[in-house]
Amino acid sequence: MAKINFGGVEETVVTRDEYPLAKAQETLKDEVIAVIGYGVQGPGQALNMRDNGFKVIVGQRKDSASWEKAKQDGFVEGETLFSIEEAVERGTIICNLLSDAGQIAVWPTIKERLKPGNTLYFSHGFGITFKEQTNIVPPADVDVILVAPKGSGTSLRRLFLAGSGLNSSFAVFQDATGKAYEKAIAMGIGVGSGYLFETDFKKEVYSDLTGERGVLMGALAGIIEAQYQVLRQRGHSPSEAFNETVEELTQSLVPLVGENGMDWMFSNCSVTAQRGALDWKGKFREATLPVLNELYDSVASGKEAERTIQRGSTPGYRAELEEELKEVRESELWQTGAVVRKLRSGR
Repeated sequence: MAKINFGGVEETVVTRDEYPLAKAQETLKDEVIAVIGYGVQGPGQALNMRDNGFKVIVGQRKDSASWEKAKQDGFVEGETLFSIEEAVERGTIICNLLSDAGQIAVWPTIKERLKPGNTLYFSHGFGITFKEQTNIVPPADVDVILVAPKGSGTSLRRLFLAGSGLNSSFAVFQDATGKAYEKAIAMGIGVGSGYLFETDFKKEVYSDLTGERGVLMGALAGIIEAQYQVLRQRGHSPSEAFNETVEELTQSLVPLVGENGMDWMFSNCSVTAQRGALDWKGKFREATLPVLNELYDSVASGKEAERTIQRGSTPGYRAELEEELKEVRESELWQTGAVVRKLRSGR
């Protein structure tokens, strides 16, 4: 493990230099890794581990779209692709990568098939942290670990194929065998992490839910809608409003910030842009701090988990969700975006 200084705060992280793939392979050489669920995280993690030489099987509902996708990705029915029940029976490390709602529904099926010494693996702390709502309480004789890539399974796979990796957090909730910590790190390396930083299940889900509702999606979507609306109301065309709000952000600025940092961006733009950004960022920070604190409190209190579970289990929720998504999709803002993307790509 390496001690790394992050902005003046020293943290312990695990890199592929200190914990190479060969060591991870040795640690998990006798394990059968059963990836349960082949939706958002499942494909990226399963394929990366398979390519890295681990024994990987997939458990999925037969004849579903995800079952067919697993077959297309080279998992073979009866050899490396099984029903959820059989995959859990065959596996020694059970990777529960179903959606949060799926984990609640399938937990009894998984729990009754866990064996002493098995490892229960998550990529999200939701089910364990909010056990009062999810009823996911692992038996005491299994290890419970977490590796949470900081991005989608699609990004995890794409970066792996490019020779890079998403950073991931890892945690141990329950160490029944005395080997849980080692297995968590080995799994983190196996799925293709860039580096690993330690957390716990509660902190992972608190930061994750705050991020999704905040900067990563909710706040980003909200501020995009607000700026687009202001420009349109002030007489700007849809094309101009979209390009100045979204296109420049996603195609130019964010990639450069990712590569070099916001400080570099401030130092490498026009004086006009630089002065304006420095003058106004504080106003946006002060305006959003109360909202983000309210959001974090809602996450920590369990209200966000309760709302998610209640809404997700409501009859007709899928139809309601589709209406909400349709409203976004068919808005002038994102209809304009679809045209801009076609023009950009030349299609």
